[in-house]
Amino acid sequence: MTSVDITNKNFLSQINFKFVLKRAPYVDFFVQSVNLPGISLPPVDVNNPLIRIPYPGDHLNYEELELSFKVDEDFQNYFEIHNWIRNLGKRDFNEYKSISSNPDYSGDGIRSDISLFALTSQKNPNYEIVFKDAFPISLSGLEFRSTDESVDYIEAKAVFNYITYDINKTT
Repeated sequence: MTSVDITNKNFLSQINFKFVLKRAPYVDFFVQSVNLPGISLPPVDVNNPLIRIPYPGDHLNYEELELSFKVDEDFQNYFEIHNWIRNLGKRDFNEYKSISSNPDYSGDGIRSDISLFALTSQKNPNYEIVFKDAFPISLSGLEFRSTDESVDYIEAKAVFNYITYDINKTT
């Protein structure tokens, strides 16, 4: 039996994260939750006369990146995602042109990289998960209610697609 020397006995905490979306910096501060999407490699079945034999597939499938954020009273963070989706939707050629002419690396293009930092128990970056060429595919509506007895600040949800993500050790 192999001996394992565990040097770090701290658990990963769900509150120790930092989110950075270059294309929408007002969203970053207000993020309440974000998921590290799952990854799968569907098998390919190879037939033979008796049974199907599964082999590792050749295409990775990434789940969608989902986040929720509190909406600021000036709607700045909400409109960052809202306007991005509108411009991508090509509802108006000038809206689409306003982002398609910008290179993606500028943070003002069609796609933007997103970083999710997993922090240590001392709040230092431990891993950076970089979602390559992300773009929003949905943004929730906002619900206003006058019947609540306490103030619950409005939260929105956004969903992103991306090409791939890489996980890099930062320390």
